[in-house]
Amino acid sequence: MTSKLTALVVDYGGVLTSPLRETMGDWMAAERIDPKRYSELMREWLAAGAEANIAHQLEKGAISAAEFERQFARLLVREDGSIPDPEGLLRRMFAGFRDDEDMVGVVRRARRAGLRTALLSNSWGNQYDTALLEELFEASVISGEVGLRKPEPEIYRLVASRLGVRPQECVFVDDLPPNVRGAVAVGMVGVHHIDTATTLMELEALFGLPLR
Repeated sequence: MTSKLTALVVDYGGVLTSPLRETMGDWMAAERIDPKRYSELMREWLAAGAEANIAHQLEKGAISAAEFERQFARLLVREDGSIPDPEGLLRRMFAGFRDDEDMVGVVRRARRAGLRTALLSNSWGNQYDTALLEELFEASVISGEVGLRKPEPEIYRLVASRLGVRPQECVFVDDLPPNVRGAVAVGMVGVHHIDTATTLMELEALFGLPLR
């Protein structure tokens, strides 16, 4: 029997904000970071286990943001061969994040239409707009606060539990395919966010609601 979809769960960075690729590109250009080295690190981290991966450790709250910055800076290379200043590195990396007002509006209308709404975010020490989250969401699950990270199955089950629904009642939106696949694995309907127009059409079709 097919479950009725009653809940919308969304990622933060790259879904409710400007695209991650765009933000990281601006940061690398400003600090003259070698983009090839940065891309190599991201690929290595995606392939590595959590125990060997400082990004996963940061997301789960196993190391502090300051410790991550110290280790991360040593792994990066600037165009002149130097390393970037570790102090405030994460703040500078995400300084270009801007709210995607169109996607924020979609979530706002979804909640007003009666859907249960939640945030599910892997945090890299991000500063969240608390007032906005309270307006948009009934529940927020931040990886570093709960010691879990996407795509671990437990974190998807946790956010569904906090909404008081089953995973099968949730639609999950994320810009990273591995995180979408993790949601689908526990029974959620996954939507890979590429742009607002496409995501909006998918959500309207799934929920049978006008969200424009």
